[in-house]
Formats: sequence, C-alpha cells, structure tokens
Amino acid sequence: MVTTEGPPRRLRAWMLEGLSDMGRAGGHTGPHAEPKPAHKGQPWWRVMCLTGVDYFSTLGYQPGIAALAAGLLSPIATIVLVVVTLAGALPVYRRVAEESPRGEGSIAMLERLLSFWKGKLFVLTLLGFAATDFLVTITLSAADASTHLVENPHLTSTLHGHQMLITLLLVALLGAVFLKGFLEAIGVAVALVGVYLALNTVVVVVGLWHVATAGHVVTDWSAALTAEHGNALAMVGVALVVFPKLALGLSGFETGVAVMPHVKGDDSDSEEKPAGRIRNTKKLLTAAAAIMSVFLITTSFITTLLIPEKEFEAGGKANGRALAYLAHEYLGGAFGTIYDVSTIAILWFAGASAMAGLLNLMPRYLPRYGMAPHWARAVRPMVIVFTLIGFLVTWIFDADVDAQGGAYATGVLVLISSAAIAVTIAARKAGQRKWTIAFAVIAAVFLYTTVVNVIERPDGVKIGACFIAGIILVSLLSRLARAFELRVTSVTLDPMAERFVRDIASRKIRFIANEPDRRDRAEYRDKVDQIRADNDLPEQEDFVFVEVTVTDPSEFEASLTVRGEVLHGRYRVLTLESSSIPNALAALLLHVRETTGRTPHIYFEWTEGNPFANFLRFFLFGQGEVAPVTREVLRGAEPDRTRRPRVHTA
Repeated sequence: MVTTEGPPRRLRAWMLEGLSDMGRAGGHTGPHAEPKPAHKGQPWWRVMCLTGVDYFSTLGYQPGIAALAAGLLSPIATIVLVVVTLAGALPVYRRVAEESPRGEGSIAMLERLLSFWKGKLFVLTLLGFAATDFLVTITLSAADASTHLVENPHLTSTLHGHQMLITLLLVALLGAVFLKGFLEAIGVAVALVGVYLALNTVVVVVGLWHVATAGHVVTDWSAALTAEHGNALAMVGVALVVFPKLALGLSGFETGVAVMPHVKGDDSDSEEKPAGRIRNTKKLLTAAAAIMSVFLITTSFITTLLIPEKEFEAGGKANGRALAYLAHEYLGGAFGTIYDVSTIAILWFAGASAMAGLLNLMPRYLPRYGMAPHWARAVRPMVIVFTLIGFLVTWIFDADVDAQGGAYATGVLVLISSAAIAVTIAARKAGQRKWTIAFAVIAAVFLYTTVVNVIERPDGVKIGACFIAGIILVSLLSRLARAFELRVTSVTLDPMAERFVRDIASRKIRFIANEPDRRDRAEYRDKVDQIRADNDLPEQEDFVFVEVTVTDPSEFEASLTVRGEVLHGRYRVLTLESSSIPNALAALLLHVRETTGRTPHIYFEWTEGNPFANFLRFFLFGQGEVAPVTREVLRGAEPDRTRRPRVHTA
C-alpha cells in the first residue's frame, strides 16, 4: 500500500529543509553559508557590490539625516565622518579580515578571548546588538523605500497616508523571497549598485553645476555659517559634537567581512592560509570606503546648499529622500521617477543583505551553544521569526526613518567598537606596539561615539537591550530544555581503552563512575569495596573505573576521546574530558554497547545535597546530580528499555 504524507507533514518537511546540513562540522546553512571547496569565488569588485547594496544604499537617507543633525554644518560634519571612516573603521576591518578570513567577523575574534559562561554571555550580548543592526537595516530601508514611493510627485496623491502599510508589505515581500529560497545573486547586486551609483553621479554633477553657476548659493551658505558659528575652529568643534548622529554612514563594514567567503583568492590559497582572499577583501573594503566617502561629501554639500532647510524636517519633501528631491527638482519627473525606482530597489535589496546576515550570524553561534531549538538551524522558521520582529519594529517606530536612526546607529557603533577592541587585543598579542596604540585610539573614538549616541538617542540601546534580553532568555530556556540531550558528536577510544573494553566484554561489562581525588591505591580499593557492599556483588566481579574531568561547562557539543591507563598495577581506569559528566558517561556507555553488542552496567553512589542545587550545578558546571541525569540522558537517547545501558545507584 502506498502512503502519502499529509499536508502538515509536507509543511514541516518544507519548513525544516536543510536542517540536517547544520550538524556538519564547521558548516552552517543560510544565504551567507561558506561556499563549497570547489567554489572559486567571485572577483572582489563584484562582491563589493553585494555588500554595497547595504553600504551605498545609505545615500538614500544619509544626506537628509546629516542635514537634520548638523544643519548648515552638514558638509563639515560629513568630512569628519569620512576621516573617521578612512582612518578608523577601514584599518580596523582590514585587520578583522586578516584575523577572520572565513567571514566570522569581530564577534568570533572576541569569542576566542573569553571562555566559560562569561564568553557565551558576552557573545550573546554582541549578537543582540548585531540583531539590532541588521533588523533595523531591514525596517529602516523598507521605510525609506516607501518614503521614496509615497513622495513621488506622480504617486503622492494616491499613496499619501499609507506609508506604514507599504513598509509592512515590503518587509513581508522580503520574507517571502527568503521563504521561497534565496540565493545571493551577485549579478543582481552588481546591476543595482551600478545603476544606482551612476544615477547618483548624474545628480551630484548636476547639483555641483547648479552650485557653481549660482554663485550666491555658496556665499549665502558661507555667510550664514560664519554668522551662526563664528570661526572655523568653532565649526569643527560643533561638527565633532554632532558626529555621533551621522554614524549611519559607517554601516556596511560588518557585511563586508561577512561576505569574505565569496571573494576569489589565489590558486595557492588554502583554508588555513587564504592570503589571496584576504588581500582581495582588503581591496573590497578600501574601494567601498573610498567610493562612499566621495559620495558622502559631495551629496552632503549639494543637498545642504540647494534644498531649503524646512524641506528636511518631518513632512518636508526632502525628509528621508534628499537626493531624490534634487533629482525631481533639477532633472525632471521622468528622471526623478527612475531615480526613485532605483533607490527603492537598492534599499529593498539592502534589507535582503541584512536578512542574509542574520541568517548567517545566528546559526553560527546559538546552535553550537545549545541555545537554540532544533528548528533554529533551518532557514525558513528563522525567516518567519525575523519577519514578525520586523513587523513589530516597523509598528513601534511608525515606519519613520528618522526615528529608527538612533537604533540603527547604536547597532552599527557597538559592532564597530567591538571590532576595534578585538583588533587592539590582537595587535597587542602579536607584539605590534604601534598598531596597538593606533587601534586603542580608534577604539576610544568609537566608544566615545557610542556612549554619546546612547545618551542622546537612548531608544537605540533600549531596542538593543530588548533584543539582548530576548536572545539570552530564549537561549537559556533552550539550553535548559536540551540539557538532557546526548551532546557528544563522536567517541574515540585509544588502544589501551579499547583493550579494556574488549577484555571486560567477555564477561559482564561493569563500570564504576569515580570522581577523581588523590587517585591513590586506597581511593580505588575503598571505592570497589563500597560498590560491592552497596549493590551486593560477589568478590569475583570485575570493574573498570570511569573518570570524567570537566573542561568548559559552557560548551554544548564536543567529541569525546577516551584514554585508558592502569594505576597501581591493578586498577584499570578510563579517563575522559568533557563539558558535562552525565552526558559523557551516557555517550561512552552507548558506544560500548554498539561496539561490543553487550549491555554495559555503570555504578554510582548518590550525590549528597539538595537535588535542585545539584541540578543547577549540572546545568551551569556540568556536574552535580550525576546518576539520575546520566539515566535521563540514556532514556532520551535510547527509548528501547531492553537495549538501554543499566544505571545502578546506591
């Protein structure tokens, strides 16, 4: 009889497609998953366009944000931003590319510096800010795309008042694309970036021509600037003060590192030493920063001089779309509409890049920590989660570009600050004194900028704190729910350990779980006598001791290496290192059963103390209530009671 899967089973299979791939060593799924070894990559300039849909698309709203933040000082404040970009962010991320050539980014660099739970919690905190960065990129870009659509002179009468609905539809469309199955089309990114930069070049050239031909524009701006701020020194001082509000212009560097696996290197590159990929990624970062710097300065200049100040404010025609305003004003409705379409497309695709970043980042850490449900390893369930969160963020900020600027800047600045700190530590460890000092200064600048941004716009850190709290809460609940999983990826016995198992398999396999103390003759003799007395076993019964040393209890999954040794000329001992004693013992018992075909027995003594306190010790430190937890892990791993290894406690 042929049976077919019902709709619920087909839906589940479709939602969890690709889940099994997540367990492969060193691998992960998602749009930014590392290419297969045979994949040769793409030229760096093409991959630059992939990260450019995020970085370059900020031109859609950055000039307007700069004008609102700095007013007449916008061009000078933007020059400060460019200096920080070229002298700060660029050197930092060029070093990040050296330290994490497989696209792990600065979070992985910092993860290697900290161990145990403090390292995990620190990474979860950074993931919270990364989620803020990427999710607000999605919602802010969609909101600005809808602004360009609503404010188009040909559509404003029809679409006015529907910006929230349009933004939600764009976010939903983005989620639908990923649900269907999104493969990063670098060719599409190249086309979008090429057209968008070409159109911006036209707007900039036309804008500069109007500034040059209308001489009074420059003189009026200069006179107003002098009247308002007095002298050049005061202007620079004010520009430095308002600089944190312009931090959105620094976005895109983290994405630039994330796409490193797609960059083509040299034929001689290896996974251990991808020198060509690192060199070409540095070219990518440098070229993107240089192009963006030119556009930031020129667009800030022409928008400040050519657009009336009131048009930048909420409800104004240039609010969130300063360059589009100039395109319509000086190049006509047809060109302006083409510019709007191009801007909408690249802003929407910037959201796609951010979604891809989320799907690349979360599976890289949370499942490995045991801090995500099994379904979090699959792309589609996570797309639904991120899309729903995108709806919530859009609703909270009322699809307002200006209102989301603080949250976006906070996420960007925290990631850049963490990257600066990471490369400072890396340079210090490498004994590079000059680089250590330089990176420390850069880190101080970004930390200052972050603190100022948080003080002036606390909504960003509030949103970030919500993401952090949510991630930590879900992660700990998931870790708690998965505490009784086997959590051992493989078991390997050395020759001596194999010999012990073969020998004892000819009789009844009996292990004694022992917590190593002095490891002298008396310890093992007394332990054997106690187990025999407690379990009423005859003198002739033979035992092998098993001792587990806890390494890093915050780790979730690991391979298990078992070593055998003979102590004091008669006591056979199997020694293991693991993050959890019960899970390691359960994995060993199941491995012995599979290799010998015999059911092993293991003997414990009851743990003294409060059972709840002992469970917390197990959850946090990998030890505690060992006997019942070992039995529970075995029960979950082997549902057949007749085949399950026997656990004895007395």
